[in-house]
Amino acid sequence: MTQAFYFDGNVPKPQVVEVKSNLDDPNLILSRDGAEDVLWLKKDVRAVDDLPKGADMVLRLTSDPVARLHVPHASTLPFLPNLTKRAPPKGRGRLAMWASGAIAAVAFQIVVLIPLMADQLANIIPPRAERALGEATLEQIRSAMGNDVRGPLAMCEKPEGRAALDQMMAAFAPSLPDNVEVSVFVLNHPMVNAFALPGGNVVFFRGLIDAAQSPEEVASVLAHELGHVVSRNPTRHALRSAGSIGVLGLLFGDFAGGALVLFLTERLIDASYTQAAEASADLFAHEVLEQAGVSPAALGDMFERLRSRYGDRKGVVAHFLSHPSLSERIDTARAAAPEDGAWTPILNDAQWDDLQAICQR
Repeated sequence: MTQAFYFDGNVPKPQVVEVKSNLDDPNLILSRDGAEDVLWLKKDVRAVDDLPKGADMVLRLTSDPVARLHVPHASTLPFLPNLTKRAPPKGRGRLAMWASGAIAAVAFQIVVLIPLMADQLANIIPPRAERALGEATLEQIRSAMGNDVRGPLAMCEKPEGRAALDQMMAAFAPSLPDNVEVSVFVLNHPMVNAFALPGGNVVFFRGLIDAAQSPEEVASVLAHELGHVVSRNPTRHALRSAGSIGVLGLLFGDFAGGALVLFLTERLIDASYTQAAEASADLFAHEVLEQAGVSPAALGDMFERLRSRYGDRKGVVAHFLSHPSLSERIDTARAAAPEDGAWTPILNDAQWDDLQAICQR
């Protein structure tokens, strides 16, 4: 027999016990004066880790998280088969259930709750705050796509090209709601893309202007982005992305880090709106193009040319590639152009040359 001190986890006072064991008995018997014996299954007995080396040993039971047995002379203990074996984790099923619940909760926030809140906030956010959000995001994009030597990505502001772009925008102004302010920027980058930011900020990359074969094709992309501006899709998208990134950042420890800022920038550049939002922006573009005297087929022509040149998943094609299919959208744009439509050039040849040289110094 071995004398030891038993802590049952309920009373902060040790109980003197005699540790007994028979070879054929699977239990370790803790015999107490004036109380019932305590039975510990030998295979479930473990030594507590991280104790100083010596004759003393503290034992625990895998089935009891609080009970402890302090044995001053451990060498007198009977054989315990799993004394130094790591105990299997308890409650795997419960742990899996809680983990599944946590994943489901995060998914619910990202997929349902955050989009719902973003839609509500987009309707009530003040125009000044929305515009400030767009301007701040534009600066983030310029910084992220710039370099350490030249600084932020340059804006293209050659006066003649700027004047041509302003004239193009003026052709659409009568079709815009009175409370919508629009600012159009061109960034000096070869990427074939254009996108809208919160607060009426529309951004073109130089690469899209270079890829276009006519000012009407550039105008058709501008009209499409104006459709997103009028519907405030960029604000909803930014709020959804920021909310999702915030949740993921809290989980992965980078909620204020640069990686998430870069991810948000990428999400805004390569915005993917819903099917309804894309279809609505297309219809808006068809209408304002026709009202400006430009054939809506120009949007289909731009898509067709870029798809043939770059494939389905590059540049602006990827930006516009969502349901309905790109082929459907090309056909719809061309079908929206009346056969007897009287179309007028949105820019003359000299102005088109100026717009194509907007990034030249």
